Amino acid sequence: MGASKKNNTVKKLADKLSSLSAANPLSASNPDADFSDDENVEELFEHYRFVVDKGQSMMRLDKYITSRMFETSRNRVQMAIEAGYVRVGGKVAKSNYKIKPLDEISLVFPYEKRVREIGPENIPLDIVHEDDDVLVINKEAGMVVHPGHGHFSGTLVNAVAYHLNGRNGILVHRIDKDTSGILVVAKNEEAQMKLAKQFFEHTTKRKYVAIVWGNVEQDNGTIVGNIARDESDRMRFTVTKDSNKGKHAVTHFRVLERLGYVTVVECSLETGRTHQIRVHMKYLGHPLFNDDRYGGNKILQGTIYSKYKQFIENCFKILPRQGLHAKTLGFIHPTTGRQMDFDSPIPADMNALIEKMRSYIKLRNELE
Repeated sequence: MGASKKNNTVKKLADKLSSLSAANPLSASNPDADFSDDENVEELFEHYRFVVDKGQSMMRLDKYITSRMFETSRNRVQMAIEAGYVRVGGKVAKSNYKIKPLDEISLVFPYEKRVREIGPENIPLDIVHEDDDVLVINKEAGMVVHPGHGHFSGTLVNAVAYHLNGRNGILVHRIDKDTSGILVVAKNEEAQMKLAKQFFEHTTKRKYVAIVWGNVEQDNGTIVGNIARDESDRMRFTVTKDSNKGKHAVTHFRVLERLGYVTVVECSLETGRTHQIRVHMKYLGHPLFNDDRYGGNKILQGTIYSKYKQFIENCFKILPRQGLHAKTLGFIHPTTGRQMDFDSPIPADMNALIEKMRSYIKLRNELE
C-alpha cells in the first residue's frame, strides 16, 4: 500500500473512532481526554443517550439509569433527575417514571470525579470565600486547573485537595491556564449538581477584562458566531459561517479604555464555549494582547520604527501571557439560595501593561 493511501486509511479510521466516542461517551477509551487548560463549561458535562430495549420490563427511571451506568450511584442519578438533567422523549422526567420499551432517554451529568487519584500538594491558594459547600478561588495566571495533557501536578485541583485535607473538590467550570481570576469549586456532589445547572443554563454572572490589539471602534456591542474547532489546528477554535457546524456562542463587550494601539474591554459571557472570548475578539479583528494561540503575540498595530518594536517587546515581557482576567462571578448559593457575587482586582501584570501603554500614549501625544 502506498504511503499516501495508507495515511488516508489511517485518517478515516481515526475519524471513525472519534465519531463513535463522541456518540457514546461510555465507550470512550480515554475518559480524561476532555480535560485541558481550556475554559469550557460544556466539557464539564457528560452527555448520554439510551434507547430502552424492546424486551425491557417496566422499571423506575432512576433504577434503570443506575443499571446502565455501573460506576454512578443511584443517589447521584436521583440528584441529576431532580436537577432536571434527565429527559425521556425530550421531556423532563421524574425518578419514579416507569420506563417502557423503546423509550429514548437523554441525560447530562456534571463531570464526575475520575478514578485517577489526585495527589494533594501544598500549593498556596488565594481563597476569596469558603463555606461547607463551595470554595471560591482567585486563580493566578500560569496555574493549570486540572491534571492532564502533560500537567499531572502543580494544578489547582492538587492544591484544593491539600487544602481540604485530602478530599477532592469538584470542578464546576474552568478558566485557561494563562487566564487569571475567579473560579468556584464545589465541595460536595449536591453543591456540584446545583452550581453546574446554573452554568449549564447560563444563569451565572461572569465578566472578564481583556486587553486587545487595536482601537475597538464601537463603545459596546455583541459578537454572535458559532465556534468550532479549527480544521488546520485542533488546538485552536474559530468562528464558522456554517450554521450547521460548531456551537452557538454569544459575547457582549464594552470598551473600558482606549490606549491607542490596544483597547481595554469588559466581556460578558452569554454562553461558555472553549476559548470563547479569545476566538470572538480575534473574529472581531482584535486578538487578545500576547495571545500566542490566536496571533496576539505579534505586533498587530503601531509603527514600523525600531523604538516602537522594542517598546512592544518590553510590553510582552511585562505581560507574558494573554491579557485576560476573570474579574467577576455571580451565582446562587446551592444551599442557602442567596445570590453570591465576587470580584477580583485586575492583576499586577495587566495593570503594569495598562500603565505603560498610558505613559507611552501620553508621551506620543505630547510630541505630536
